[in-house]
Amino acid sequence: MRVKVSRKAHFNAAHRLYRPDWDNEKNDKVFGLCNNPNFHGHNYELVVSVTGEIDQETGFVMDMKVLKDLIKDKVEDVLDHKNLNVEVDWFKTKNPTAENIAIFIWNKLRPFIKTDLELEVTLFETPRNFVTFSG
Repeated sequence: MRVKVSRKAHFNAAHRLYRPDWDNEKNDKVFGLCNNPNFHGHNYELVVSVTGEIDQETGFVMDMKVLKDLIKDKVEDVLDHKNLNVEVDWFKTKNPTAENIAIFIWNKLRPFIKTDLELEVTLFETPRNFVTFSG
């Protein structure tokens, strides 16, 4: 029997959506207000879900304390109160869109979750705008 378990988390971060190889006019047209050269921030809400078989010894799909600690160490401590464009190396070559942030988070967590478990990351940039990535 496969079960999905999920943990919610939160972090605040600033970013600017733009491409340095485009002129200001094209960046403004494509990214609008998100192209603010002085950056802007979001209160991101994160849901990390792990799906798999229930371990017969523990009754867990995954120990939620372990998942909580992984999210804190690999995501919150890395992204919270950061300027993503400036302070997180991965985003120096990737536009810090919600899509790319979700992929970044998935990549940070995947090596620490057993390979027989599925990992899904849902990132809310606003209460109405969110993305989901599952590898």
